[in-house]
Amino acid sequence: MSDSPEIQALCENGPPSSESIDEFIRRNSPFPIIRGAQATFVFRGNVSSVRWQHWIFGLTSSQEFKHVESTDFWHLTVDLRRTSRVEYKLHIEHDGQSELICDPLNPQHAFDPFGSNSICTTEGYERPDWTIEHPETRKGTLEEHTMPSGALGRTMRYRVYIPARFRKSRRYATLIVHDGSDYLHYSSLKTVLDNLIHNLDIPPLIVAISDSSDRLLEYAAHAPHAHHIVHELLPELERSFPLDARPRSRCLMGASFGAVATLHTAWRHPGVFGRLLLQSGSFAFSDIGHHRRGPLFDPVAEFVNQFRKEPGRSLGRVFVSCGIYESLIYENRSLVPILQSTGCALRFVEARDGHNWENWRDRLREGLSWIYPGPLWRVYP
Repeated sequence: MSDSPEIQALCENGPPSSESIDEFIRRNSPFPIIRGAQATFVFRGNVSSVRWQHWIFGLTSSQEFKHVESTDFWHLTVDLRRTSRVEYKLHIEHDGQSELICDPLNPQHAFDPFGSNSICTTEGYERPDWTIEHPETRKGTLEEHTMPSGALGRTMRYRVYIPARFRKSRRYATLIVHDGSDYLHYSSLKTVLDNLIHNLDIPPLIVAISDSSDRLLEYAAHAPHAHHIVHELLPELERSFPLDARPRSRCLMGASFGAVATLHTAWRHPGVFGRLLLQSGSFAFSDIGHHRRGPLFDPVAEFVNQFRKEPGRSLGRVFVSCGIYESLIYENRSLVPILQSTGCALRFVEARDGHNWENWRDRLREGLSWIYPGPLWRVYP
């Protein structure tokens, strides 16, 4: 891959001086340099190697920077696609030691439960305005709740989002969110809800922010978890808030393993939820032989294989999204015709992004307004 014009100009007369590198970094900051779909990364330091470590399925996951002889300057130019959003780190080796670090020349960071990554966005991508807090937006509130769960054998803590201008005399649609705290922290869920309701993209909702202390067990097509959602949490919400009890006014939502828990709960208890929002579901399956995703996915694959054979009754209205740069894109694409065979109203969206919380954040307006269209769309559920 050829170097970018900026790198070529810097090195056209041989190794640049330290002062020239300083000026180059000052003039082109922040990094990476974006030219259409091309991204140029830069690192400066006395190290033995630098590699670009990214999470794009189908592309070599670690690509080596070029070192400019007689300097401490390193660079890499890669061709991506327009409208791409990529999370990455730099893999640095020095004195026999290696570490993964965020790009010190890139101020853009994304956060998740495991830490942070640097962000590269190519031409055409912009963070949606409705994911950013606005002073004129009327704000909802979050309430803390607890309840005993016989199904799961412990006290469950959850939060409830109550929309601005809440009235007890009104009946509200319900949204139950798996991994709800992560959606709040890493996908700006409360800000998104505030903005979408304020902008009339969706109607006011009561939203249950649910979590699991053992999600890899309880979200992996776990019958006790499904029982908890349907027979414990949902009735408790309906006792506490003025909710519309029709299935068409109930939505269950989740990402990754949370999407598996969402689909499994609705399938195991047909007729309870008439709306589903599935993001980057970990829908492992095997048509022939065994799936290749490790033992944690065994119960998931068992469920998905069964669902593919017997999808059951229509799930009403379903939104599915997945990143093109995810290894799960095949599984999510494969799920679409199975869902369509039930007669549900389905929308499937792909994005040039990976398996991360900001990808899921950026799809929320399209997903929630498909599930619960607000007055802006002149369509009502």
